[in-house]
Formats: sequence, structure tokens, C-alpha cells
Amino acid sequence: MEDALSSLLQDVRPRGALFDQSVVMPPWSLQFLEGTPLALLTMLRGDGWVVRDGVEPVPLRHGDVAIVVGPAPYTVADSPDTAPRAFIRDDHRCTTPEGALVLGGDLPMCPLESQEETGVVLLKGTYQLHGSVSQRVLSVLPPIARVPLPPEGCPALDMIQREVGRDVLGRQVVLDRLLDLLLVSALRDWFELPHAHAPAWYRAYRDPVVGRALKLIHGDPARAWTVAGLAAEVGLSRARFARRFSDLVGQPPMAYLTDWRICWAADLLAETDETVAAVSRKVGYANAYALSVAFKRTMGLRPTEHRALARATG
Repeated sequence: MEDALSSLLQDVRPRGALFDQSVVMPPWSLQFLEGTPLALLTMLRGDGWVVRDGVEPVPLRHGDVAIVVGPAPYTVADSPDTAPRAFIRDDHRCTTPEGALVLGGDLPMCPLESQEETGVVLLKGTYQLHGSVSQRVLSVLPPIARVPLPPEGCPALDMIQREVGRDVLGRQVVLDRLLDLLLVSALRDWFELPHAHAPAWYRAYRDPVVGRALKLIHGDPARAWTVAGLAAEVGLSRARFARRFSDLVGQPPMAYLTDWRICWAADLLAETDETVAAVSRKVGYANAYALSVAFKRTMGLRPTEHRALARATG
């Protein structure tokens, strides 16, 4: 059975695993102007800071992971006060503040000063997002979500560090998969932090009753679920189940089911050429009209309008 966090990996993909070990010497500061929807940062050696307008600077210690959400520019530096010394642009060019090209190459990151072993090493990966399910998960994150290095370390990060330093066939594919693994591991760890304010549906998965109901919904959203049917599956009366679900998730079971079906339908409409009628049946509606009514009520536009908008902006 699939849950919302697992579904994230279906629609978030690393863009060519933009990994690179950038060795820099203090004072250093890199500003990223790429405009990607999601970035992941970690210090392989040394410490740094992640700085963004309107957000409190976030320390990034050795082994920590920072998830940066949204296309707004951000800076990674040795100190929050260090002015940017290089700019990484949306075509991956690295330039000086004066606009001169650094090293003349098409690099995801750019070594500024030195390749000495004493330099600070920053690693970054960027992602493209596709789908309403992805947005449902990532919308609960702050602009910069910092995940401290666990006491037991991070096996995914260790594997990435080894793979980045190798020049072997298949390296790119391995890095793509490892970047997926690092992101989902970081998200799980962040949601478990006391200050993270994880969404209600995430916390509800810990409940043996509501958690099972959520897994049933996510595993087969097209099934003709009813409150009574879900209650029977989890072994509670209809009234007790409905009250427990609403208390923990923040909305009634059928409202949650509707939202999830509409998210799934929105993604199918945007990413496939299936007819509205076919999408309707796949997500649990009897026909295109029934889906259109629910879709318009939830999304504010008809399925065909959503598809056209997604294609125009994709």
C-alpha cells in the first residue's frame, strides 16, 4: 500500500543528478539563481550557512541536509554576512559579481579559489516537480528545512560521496537513484523533528486505526469507499471511526478521499493523454460528469481546462 510520502517519489525527480564537489576557501559565498522548484544541499566537508531573503539564516554543519523549497534565489556561504562571490544561473553558468564567466565551463557548481584538501566541500542536487501529489507534500515544508546529521550517520550520503569521486560507467544512473534516496530520507527525518509541525495526515499514520484507513485509501483510491466500509476494515463502528479520523486528520474520511482522488486525477490529466472519462473511472468516479463536478468544486476549473493549463505551462 502506498502513502502520501511514498507517492512523492513518483513525481519528484532529480534533474540529471546535478552533483558536484565544490572546493572553496574562506571567505566564500555562492548565490543560486537557477529557479528550480527544489534543491538539496549538504556539506561534505566543513560548515556553511544557507541564506534567503525573508528567512532566518540556517546553519549547515558537516553532514546536515538542507531542503530548499521554491524558485527564489538563495545563497550558501561561510557566513551570513559574506557577500556573494559567484552566481550560479539557470543555464548552470557560474559567473562573478561582474558577470564574467568562471572557468568558462558549464558546471552545476564552481570551484572559486582552491582545490586543496583543506577546502570546504559543498554538494548540491536539484529536482523538478511534477504533480499535485508532490505539491501536497512539499507545501508543508518551510522555505529552508534543515535536517541535522543523525548520530548514526547517513548511509545514503556516504554512498553519494563515494560515487561522486568515481569515474565509472553508470555513475549518472547511480547518482540519480541515490539522490532520490537522500531526499526521501531527509523528508522522513524532518517530519519526525519536534519543531517540524508535520501535517496532520502524516502524524495520523502512527495511529493503528486511522493509519490503516489512510493506507487503504492511498492503496486503492478508486474503490467505492464509504465511511461504513472503511470503519469495517479497521474494526470500529462507523461513528467512532468517523470521529477518530476527523480528529486526527483534520477532515472527514470522505473529504480526504475526495481530495486525494482529485490530486491523482489532476496528475493523470496533466501527464497522460487519457480521456476525462478514463481518468474518471481510474480515480473512482462513475463518469466524466461526476469527476468534472468534483474537480471544479475542488480545483476551481474543469478537468479539460486543467489539462490545457498544465500543457501550456509545462
